[in-house]
Amino acid sequence: MTKQTVYDVAIVGAGTMGMAAGAFLAKQNAKTLLIDAFDPPHIKGSHHGDTRLIRHAYGEGRQYVALVKRAQQLWEELEQETGCKIFENTGVLGLGPKDSPFLQETIAAAQKYDLPLEILDAQEIQRRWSGFSVPEHFIGCFEAGSGIIYSEAAIRAYKETALKNGAELVPNTPVQHIDLNDANGVKISTGHSVYFAKKIIVTAGAWAAKLLPELSLPIQPTRKAVGWFDAPSNLYSDAHFPAFFIEDGDKKAYGFPNLDGAGLKIGKSDGGQPIDPDVHTQNFGLYESDEGDLRHMLHTYMPKANGPLKQGKTCLYTNSSDHDFIVDYHPDHPHAIFACGFSGHGFKFGSVMGEVLSQMALESRSAFDISIFSLKRFKP
Repeated sequence: MTKQTVYDVAIVGAGTMGMAAGAFLAKQNAKTLLIDAFDPPHIKGSHHGDTRLIRHAYGEGRQYVALVKRAQQLWEELEQETGCKIFENTGVLGLGPKDSPFLQETIAAAQKYDLPLEILDAQEIQRRWSGFSVPEHFIGCFEAGSGIIYSEAAIRAYKETALKNGAELVPNTPVQHIDLNDANGVKISTGHSVYFAKKIIVTAGAWAAKLLPELSLPIQPTRKAVGWFDAPSNLYSDAHFPAFFIEDGDKKAYGFPNLDGAGLKIGKSDGGQPIDPDVHTQNFGLYESDEGDLRHMLHTYMPKANGPLKQGKTCLYTNSSDHDFIVDYHPDHPHAIFACGFSGHGFKFGSVMGEVLSQMALESRSAFDISIFSLKRFKP
């Protein structure tokens, strides 16, 4: 009988956070197993669609700034190590009314951490970027050092790093059950195989609640639509136009310049449809709002980019009930770690979360204070 391999750390979910964690673990010579229901990068989760924003003055809360600064450093290191283009320095422009809580927190975060941030009035915004049309009461928060992460390229780069350093990847293999009481530590059952590990990291995104039902994780998978629209390159290419976000009351959007003729990309941060991730498919256009809501934002704020739809896609947000991340040890099994609920703003943190999760697994602590992400905050 062949002796069963016992891994130091098994990672269930090799997407954004999981693949990065696998790379950090493998580089430290931990015997690492990565299991994914698909073959990352893929179109079934939260990382596809080519691009993600990275911004440092953080409107979601200044408590994220130290993490995102480290994430930026690690993305640039990954680019240097692999020779893969990861970061595009387009700058990021935030737009909204002067009294927007999100923009005010963006400004407060910049002030607290001494981050370069230009505050612009509507006239100056339109002088610099004539592709925008903004009301007189709007301001802009422009962060020249921010930009775009090429999301699928980043996952491929971490995948290459993990495999090069000895990690094992088992793709296209959904996990059916996780037993945290096994004599080895963890027993992971798929449809046709069983794996054993001393520790486990569950980074399964929208599937986290199904894999860890005992935790009653307060997360909701949500279907989101994003579109690429034909837009004049002389106005909207990355040579002339920044990545952007718009916070106008209950209207929230984000987007990217016209990169290599692909079209201006825009998505909505609000709205979407609650969904079971097992039935999520690429069905952009199923709802009239898929294209309609995006066109409304273009018509209002970038009318010259409101051209023909070049392509539309759907993706999954996994929203926590308070829209902050959930990263913690299992309350009853300290050899189990989970990270989920990244709520549509997590990708930019993928690099640093990989580092954090590897530290939690190997050193039983993180170099960052992540207590704000504890599951305990949801308990009475």
